[in-house]
Amino acid sequence: MSDIQKIGILGGTFDPPHIGHLKLASHFAKLLQLDQLLLIPSGEPWQKGADITPAEIRFQLTQAAGIDLARAFLYSQLSTKIGVDRIEIERAGPSYSIDTAKSLRERFGPKASLTWLTGADSLIHLPSWNSWRDLFKYMNFAVASRPHYDLDTEMSPEIKEILKVRQVFDPAVLLNEPSGLIYIDESLSVDLSSTDLRNRLKTPARDQIASEQIPTHTLEIITKLGLYQ
Repeated sequence: MSDIQKIGILGGTFDPPHIGHLKLASHFAKLLQLDQLLLIPSGEPWQKGADITPAEIRFQLTQAAGIDLARAFLYSQLSTKIGVDRIEIERAGPSYSIDTAKSLRERFGPKASLTWLTGADSLIHLPSWNSWRDLFKYMNFAVASRPHYDLDTEMSPEIKEILKVRQVFDPAVLLNEPSGLIYIDESLSVDLSSTDLRNRLKTPARDQIASEQIPTHTLEIITKLGLYQ
């Protein structure tokens, strides 16, 4: 058994968190045998525009989603510990993933396997991230496919070049490597979007949104605070 810490990082605006986030987290927690999973709501999501729910409310929604995720882990007999981290909310200025990656590497040390969990849409847009190439110095990437995103046709030349060097086809390789690798998982396909859910919550169809789309505890807070109306 390896004594290397295996840490998964699921960052995002979480405006709101949805079941797709939880499915992705559960899938990779099992596949990568994660010791710990960090949910990290962004503080100032610089690529999302100005119409964003305040960070403290999104943090509260993410904490609530963490409760449902913990129950899912318990049901699946996963021992992965869940943390909802304030690292980006407490850091002043735009929330750049590279700053988070550096801080987490300092926190967990040089040997820990740090893996950023994300969807295919994020991989496609990775070249728009701040200092995106440097991210591989600090972490691996585990990418889940998404409907309507064809990686073969939508990937930029930069990502295709990166994959030639860094892509692995066995997820077990990530377990013992601290950073620098990309694994693309074709077995999980999540077709939920926070943007779409926000738009639906602003329509008469609001009451039809159920816990199959938004975690139960998160939905309770959304209803109680009258968010997204």
